[in-house]
Amino acid sequence: MSNSDTSTGLWTAKDAERATNGAAEGDWIASGVSIDTRAIEPGDLFTAIRGPNHDGHDHVADALAKGAAAAMVERQFKGVASSGDLLKVADTEQGLRDLAAAARARSHAKICAVTGSVGKTGTKELLSAALGAHGKVTATEGNLNNHYGLPLSLARMPADSDFGVFEMGMNHVGEISPLSKLAKPHVAIITTIAPVHIEYFDSLEGIADAKAEIFEGLEPGGTVILNRDTPYFDRLVEKAKAAGAGMVWGFGVHSFANARLLTYEPDIDGAHVEATIGSHHIKYRLGMRGKHWALNSLAVLIAAQAMGVDLDVAAAALKNVTPPKGRGLVIPVQVEDGKFNIIDETYNASPIAVRAAFDVLSGTKPGRGGRRIVVLGDMLELGDKTENAHMSLVDDIVAHDFDLAFVCGQYMADVHDALPEDLQSARACTSSKLIEKLTPHIRAGDLVLVKGSAGSHMGIVVDALRALGATPSVEGDA
Repeated sequence: MSNSDTSTGLWTAKDAERATNGAAEGDWIASGVSIDTRAIEPGDLFTAIRGPNHDGHDHVADALAKGAAAAMVERQFKGVASSGDLLKVADTEQGLRDLAAAARARSHAKICAVTGSVGKTGTKELLSAALGAHGKVTATEGNLNNHYGLPLSLARMPADSDFGVFEMGMNHVGEISPLSKLAKPHVAIITTIAPVHIEYFDSLEGIADAKAEIFEGLEPGGTVILNRDTPYFDRLVEKAKAAGAGMVWGFGVHSFANARLLTYEPDIDGAHVEATIGSHHIKYRLGMRGKHWALNSLAVLIAAQAMGVDLDVAAAALKNVTPPKGRGLVIPVQVEDGKFNIIDETYNASPIAVRAAFDVLSGTKPGRGGRRIVVLGDMLELGDKTENAHMSLVDDIVAHDFDLAFVCGQYMADVHDALPEDLQSARACTSSKLIEKLTPHIRAGDLVLVKGSAGSHMGIVVDALRALGATPSVEGDA
């Protein structure tokens, strides 16, 4: 496939036809690619995926009405007149992968793939900022990191991109391998190994091996970046070298780490970091709080350097990255006699992520007269380890000397009952029922951490806390 002229769009009808071995109807030019009519933009190529619950072919007319340049459909589809702007293929899911493969083949961009039990999205955002200081970056939007999201992200990569940063997620063996082989990264990062989605695995070693599938598409002589502090470091190094990695870097606090965190000093707006990256001693500022982000920023700087960006330039860009929604964003809420702050950690939860959030709360000062308050929902997808994983948090809550603890869910209720009486603030079966018990206790100066798995619906707790404000506040201002 020849390179597309990005001044005329992302995909011409002929280029898309050639990439997918399809049949284009109409002389259209697409400026983007979409699989969801709810988020479609004018000029997108809408790909009608047949999913387990919905068939995108039912929404083709809607996509075209919203301004889609064309729709990729399966050849037997009869829902739109033959004069419509279409790309007919044998299978739309394969067609999306074909577009992704063609986008990768035509690109001269340096590609980094990111996976890990936690920290993928934040690491991707940090690396995108670091690389963006040097060139044009295409990166995964949000957390589109599965068998649909990764091909979609690649298919959206313009031919003139200098860098690509793609997140890869999984909850079963064999899911990352085809994603890596499609992306063909020059650099691969594994942030850490932890008991996330453990219900689908026999052991943490199994999770490590599944994450190591990211090496299977690594370009020959590529760079691998691993958490030196994980007990699975040596296991992952062996797999990286077997896959043909030319260089393996370890990051962390470990004395043998190639990139080592020396100091971490948090404040309400982020943190100051001091580290060594190889032989380079560096100080920089992060716009994210949490030692885990400081550690992941080391991986980011190694990757940026491996992809040709000056280390100091990359580091300087990190101060501009703030936490994504639900991943540590601080939300100030103005009330009658002052303000309180919410730490929004509602995107998801696992034992390692909850403990990292506890560290952030403990390391951040509340306002005058305020208290440190934890609001917790159940952690999900932990299998037969669920009960023990929850109860193991009791000692952490006590050790951090938090002031109040509000919880909801079956397993967090047991955590609540095991806490000292002065910490047992309230518990409820659902997040919606917890709200009425929580909100009367909040006052100016408080610092409130809200954390739970997505299925625990803790986002509505954040919404209820924000609604206590006398006037709307601006996210991120503190």
